[in-house]
Amino acid sequence: MQVLMVASEAVPFSKTGGLADVVTSLSKTLGRLGQSVTLVTPRYRGASGGEPQGRVRAFVGGNWYDATLLAQPFAENITALLVDCPPLYDRAGLYFENNFDYPDNPVRFAFLSIAALEWASTQIEAPSVIHIHDWQTGLTPVYAHSRVAETPRYFTTHVPFVITIHNLAYQGLFDKTWVPHLGLRWQDFTVDGFEFWDRLSFLKAGINFSDAITTVSPTYAEEIQLAEYGYGFDGVLRARRQALTGILNGIDTEEWNPATDPHLPAPYNADDLSGKAVAKQVLLETFGLPVDERAAKRPVIGIVSRLIEQKGMDLIEASARQLMTLDATFTVVGTGAPRFEQLWRELSTTFRERVGVFIGFDEHRAHLVEGGADIFLMPSQFEPCGLNQMYSLRYGTVPVVRAVGGLIDTVEPFNARNGQGTGFLFNDYTPRAMLQALAAALDAYHQARAWKRLQVRGMRKDFSWERSAAEYVTVYKRVVGARRQPAPILP
Repeated sequence: MQVLMVASEAVPFSKTGGLADVVTSLSKTLGRLGQSVTLVTPRYRGASGGEPQGRVRAFVGGNWYDATLLAQPFAENITALLVDCPPLYDRAGLYFENNFDYPDNPVRFAFLSIAALEWASTQIEAPSVIHIHDWQTGLTPVYAHSRVAETPRYFTTHVPFVITIHNLAYQGLFDKTWVPHLGLRWQDFTVDGFEFWDRLSFLKAGINFSDAITTVSPTYAEEIQLAEYGYGFDGVLRARRQALTGILNGIDTEEWNPATDPHLPAPYNADDLSGKAVAKQVLLETFGLPVDERAAKRPVIGIVSRLIEQKGMDLIEASARQLMTLDATFTVVGTGAPRFEQLWRELSTTFRERVGVFIGFDEHRAHLVEGGADIFLMPSQFEPCGLNQMYSLRYGTVPVVRAVGGLIDTVEPFNARNGQGTGFLFNDYTPRAMLQALAAALDAYHQARAWKRLQVRGMRKDFSWERSAAEYVTVYKRVVGARRQPAPILP
């Protein structure tokens, strides 16, 4: 099967969050399963290039833009195709700068969709399926169906589209005046097309013009059909519920493996956890925290997160004083809203022996937190899937999470009576509920034998991508089979 994957970011070329990890890991696993994948993504500043494989020229947003398509093989059966258009992508940020979105984002990501289709139109064999991700690629099926991108007519007849929603909160909303400037048709600016409260929505375009819709966990697929989690799209998704599937993300078990992780000072596994104690000491040293015997015995609570409300930072802000009374040490890696960055800076200054903070993203520290912490705190307001709780389980770092989305699907609640479970969950989105869950975890931590069993159960869970990728192949086959046979190409 020939899969054309279109995404606004992908490791190792670009990354702002889990989307980049998921796109790359899914592509790699599909390749190992025998599928042929071409991954189309922008060449942002700093990304390596590749061999020129053609050019694209398109009129978008009132201007002509030219791009070179740079091919770079990077895994079995996978070729990355980087869209090299410096006026659109050679910038300091991927989507925004100084906390302000780039005003021409509609043009930047409309062009990405057009580039993917134009490349496909030059191939002898059409893709079997086109898989797009999040709002940034939502116009791809619209251009294909409306023939605006000047792609061959077979795109309107037999190539199916699958869209994956990684986070419904980001909907690609823009003023409706963009419709003609992006080469879109007013006749599609309807409630059944891409109109959303009199605005253009890239995400709604992708949802309504794709053959299948997936999201990144079974629970999240149910949640987004409810008003509480639907961000106004719950009705749109209920209308297409027959096309909606929740597929739990996997994790890269080669990169995230405590037995081989180069970021850890010593390897360890579920049969021998001794290396985790070494990682804890190095973690404390790296964050400038005490490493004496008392500090080593105190549990370390780790956080690797975007510092935003979605991730529960407002709960932490509201309970900061109570958190600092816990007999625990905090190590935090993240960047996000200035108010939450400042909160953690102030806490690290006031409680310098108990709080270590790195504002920004650092891969080494992220791995070290997963390996060296005892508890991982993830109090998300909502969580489509989440990856860090799965990393934590694999590293024997017990997660404390809110019972939403993919967190429900991956963390089994600890039962003190029978000793079963892999972590601690809380339901109510309140500081009190979060503190109670943390208190339960801290109490369990001091029961050494029960705690070790808790760690080992989590480490033995299988969150590899093979299972998830096989489910995507099933979706691909379903939509390919449902599409009618190709019509003759019109002159």
